[in-house]
Formats: sequence, C-alpha cells, structure tokens
Amino acid sequence: MVGAQPGFSRYSPSPTTGAAGLSPMAGSPTPSNATLLDVIRGLNGSTTETVERGKTIFFPGDPAEKVYLLRRGAVRLSRVYESGEEITVALLRENSLFGVLSLLTGQRSDRFYHAVAFTRVEMVTAPAASVRKAIELDASVGLLMLQGLSSRILQTETMIETLTHRDMSSRLVSFLLVLCRDFGVPTSEGITIDLRLSHQAIAEAIGSTRVTITRLLGDLRNAGLVQIDRKKITVFDPLALAKRFS
Repeated sequence: MVGAQPGFSRYSPSPTTGAAGLSPMAGSPTPSNATLLDVIRGLNGSTTETVERGKTIFFPGDPAEKVYLLRRGAVRLSRVYESGEEITVALLRENSLFGVLSLLTGQRSDRFYHAVAFTRVEMVTAPAASVRKAIELDASVGLLMLQGLSSRILQTETMIETLTHRDMSSRLVSFLLVLCRDFGVPTSEGITIDLRLSHQAIAEAIGSTRVTITRLLGDLRNAGLVQIDRKKITVFDPLALAKRFS
C-alpha cells in the first residue's frame, strides 16, 4: 500500500467569487465555447491547489465535499482491500475530472477511492455544492461534467484491462502502452513517457514488486524495445512492443 501522507499547498488560498456570492458561470448562461476548466474556475469557492508527488489528495472514507480537475501531472486512484492489497483503478492525466461521487448521489457521501499524486500535480477544485448549483442553473454545465466523467470512466476501464493480465510481463507492457498514449511525447527516438517513474512507483501501480519491475524493464531494454534515462522511459516503437507480447 502506498505510504502517502496528506499534504497541500495552495497557489490561491482565497476563494474565487462572483457578484452577490454567486460564481460568474452560475449567475449567467455558460458561453458556448466554455471549457470545464472555465466552469470550475468560475465557481464560488474554487481554488488552485498543488500536491507534491506521493502525497494523498483524499483517503477512502473522507467526506466527498469537493470536485477536482487535474491541470498538470498525474493522479493515481486506487482501491484498498481488506487483505491490505491496493489496486490501481485509474491513472489520471491532465484535464481529468475526479471526486464527483457526491454529485452522483445528490448528498454528502464518503470517498470510495484513495487518490495519490503520482507526480507533482496542480488541480483546480470547487465545493460540490457550488458545482451542483451550477448544474441546476445551466444544463450545459451538466453536459461538460458528464463529458469529463466519461473520460474518467474510460481511464478506469483501460486500467482494469491492464491489470487483467496474469503474466506480469504482459501487465507491464500494457501499462507502458497506456502511459505512451496518455503521457507520451514524440521524439526522434520514439515515444518518451513524460513522467519520472521509479521502479517502485510502477510496481505499486500494477500490483508487482520493485525487484520484478527492475528485472522486466531490464529485459525490455536488452531486447532493444525501451530506453531508460533518469527515470524517463522511451518506447522506441509502441507497435513492436505490443506485438512482442501480444
């Protein structure tokens, strides 16, 4: 289980408010070209927060009082089972929406997942009550939230598919391909995963051990499929990697 500790720092500790205590978005129709970021930033009580790598954003059982929009970095969502095993259910990328359980239930509820900063992250947050009010006043806000939630569900499904591989080699390859898709930057050598990942972090994400991940990554490197430089992984040819272990 990830040994994470709560820890926030805020760029803007004071809430962003509009006229008469309402957000600019809630007090008038949402512009047709507004993004989810525009909406969340414009809500009463919104803040921008940063969380350092390895720190907990919320624990299972915490009150679900805020909605989060990830602006920079990656967030790992996981479930902790009675056996103590922690299973990753999603690795969220920039512009991902999470922490929306309270909106779905329509009442105060508790967190279902453990959310940890997989890298240093920047998020925009807003009180769930402000988000719910904006949805009630403008249906287009609800549509933007639904689109954000759909993306989040897709990320969960992708992670579940990765973890269904019983063979740890296949599980690692599947995870690397997900990282290439969501965090990959094209370079002259291939696709570089724009995250500094320790072997321990990868092991925790896919339910393995650091020793096993070190060995398997070494095998991939020796096979000429990947390169690792200062914790950044470059996949030379994602198609070749997928075919090798399909």
